[in-house]
Amino acid sequence: MTEPSKVIHVRNVGHEISENDLLQLVQPFGVVDKRVMLRAKNQALLQMHDIPSAVNALQYYTNVQPSVRGRNVYMQFSSHQELTTPDQNGQGSKDGDQDSQPNRILLVTIHHLLYPITVEVLHQVFSPHGFVEKIVTFQKAAGFQALIQYQACQSAVQARNTLQGRNIYDGCCQLDIQFSNLPELQVHFNNERSRDFTNPSLPNEQKGRPSQGALPGYGDSGGLYGMQPGGGRPVAFPQVGAIGLGPIQIGTAAAIAAAFGGGLPPGITGTNDRCTLLVSNLNLEKIDEDKLFNLFSLYGNILRIKMLKNKPDHALIQMGDGFQTELAVHFLKGAMLFGKRMDVNFSKHPHITPSTDTHDYLGSNLNRFNRNAAKNYRYCCAPTKMIHISTLPPEVTEDEIVAHVEEHGNVVGSKLFEVNEKKQALVLFDTEEQATEVLVCKHATTIGRAIIRISFSQLQSL
Repeated sequence: MTEPSKVIHVRNVGHEISENDLLQLVQPFGVVDKRVMLRAKNQALLQMHDIPSAVNALQYYTNVQPSVRGRNVYMQFSSHQELTTPDQNGQGSKDGDQDSQPNRILLVTIHHLLYPITVEVLHQVFSPHGFVEKIVTFQKAAGFQALIQYQACQSAVQARNTLQGRNIYDGCCQLDIQFSNLPELQVHFNNERSRDFTNPSLPNEQKGRPSQGALPGYGDSGGLYGMQPGGGRPVAFPQVGAIGLGPIQIGTAAAIAAAFGGGLPPGITGTNDRCTLLVSNLNLEKIDEDKLFNLFSLYGNILRIKMLKNKPDHALIQMGDGFQTELAVHFLKGAMLFGKRMDVNFSKHPHITPSTDTHDYLGSNLNRFNRNAAKNYRYCCAPTKMIHISTLPPEVTEDEIVAHVEEHGNVVGSKLFEVNEKKQALVLFDTEEQATEVLVCKHATTIGRAIIRISFSQLQSL
């Protein structure tokens, strides 16, 4: 058996898993001093501040399978007692992938692309590390990509070490950076998809000409952002801020405002940074962690839930970020559930420490905001009398749907319909409380062989 070490070895770390995702797994057990992302091997090394912190983390994950973005990761003590990378103190990660030779041109792939990434945005992200000469963006099978050419190779190395695995916007647009083997970028137009910062006299793309991304060897990015959010109204995306701890912060409120069509819902500030909620006045006989998950996951990803032993009608719920907890407080405070009016407030605890009485939902594929987060934000609302049911089996009937939910309240009406050849349904109840009870009890249950998903509908009638 490997001797205990401050260094934790993590395997099966896919490209979709960021450094910040891994930190969330182990930070509840102590401070992480250093980390190395071994992208070429799908592995990572995390050095805790001391051996007891590492032991506590591995003891916990011996009984709980750690999962990130739907992928199981595997942890063990490393054979290294100490990492030789510089002490990072929460700054950007060193990347341990030595398969590519350093080059002044970087190949950047952007995962979880929710908001437009232009040459200007990339220049703001990469220029703090040295003079950027040229940028070309394009679309390939791997996703949205960019080639970024620095004046000096040392600048490219520094940028890669600092930015690898970081997010451009908070919670999305993750950077995956490799060294390119190209000797020089060829740029023919200065526009939002390509730019030669050493030659400002280059023309803009002419009408009828192919996009710059269609240059040989680069791909095609034309039409990627042909639709603007908010019914065609242009959205002013926020500027890239200074790089600090965690993701590259760009202003969460402004980025999410785009998902709401250019402005936040009335009463939402977008400035809250508290990620944990205290929910009280719960019905002890009927509530449990999974039912709370079904309800609160409408407003963001759920990391952990803990029912309080000393206050049995209280629960702590840790969500993905402060914006999501603000949505939950705004829409659920005072909502009726199982005959009780819930009180939902921000907790003084910054996070929930993993323990045997804590339910972990970090890797749950039932979290609604793992994909298409911007779309899910648009559906956030207070409980309504009508629920929307999706992922229904193709052979389902309206009577089967009603029979599945009617134990929780009087069904006023229902409607079964198809969208893109997929069955969906609307069911109207007498009260918001009845609809809420159906959602917490029947979300993620099965009809036939299908696991159904339930949310509140903002429609007023069938």
